[in-house]
Amino acid sequence: MRFASVALVAALATVSVTTSLKGQRTERAIDPRSMQLLAEGKAQKAAGHLELANDTLETAALVDPRNAGAFITLAQIAETRALPGKAIRLYREALLLEPDDRAALQGQGEALVAKGALDRARANLARLKTLCKGPCPEATTLAASIVKGPPITTAQVEGTTGKP
Repeated sequence: MRFASVALVAALATVSVTTSLKGQRTERAIDPRSMQLLAEGKAQKAAGHLELANDTLETAALVDPRNAGAFITLAQIAETRALPGKAIRLYREALLLEPDDRAALQGQGEALVAKGALDRARANLARLKTLCKGPCPEATTLAASIVKGPPITTAQVEGTTGKP
């Protein structure tokens, strides 16, 4: 009789825990304010107001840190400003949220090429090729960037001519 009451309490505890876990939603939608800020930031970027767009997109990422689109657009702005290291970090944030995002994989691969990390860029290209079942413009663009190689810097040009 003593064991029956303990078993009943254990069964009720198990049922209540499993019911509460099933009742929780695993994914919430991204905050609408963050999505609105993302749209504003993209419009500002398209208009050429990069500083304002950067501020708006950072706010979007603060409002909801799960907004991968904000990180991708911030990374694109960083690339425009010739900051490939910052772009790589921002693309990484987006890929942590959405590991199969083809635009983020392509963008990070191009930023890696700009930094001279061709092996890591090739890894992104391989990942893109596994994600794409057919023709993939992202993979084609990244492959072309890898073939082209990193940009030549002024120091490299001066070193080859022998002039200071």
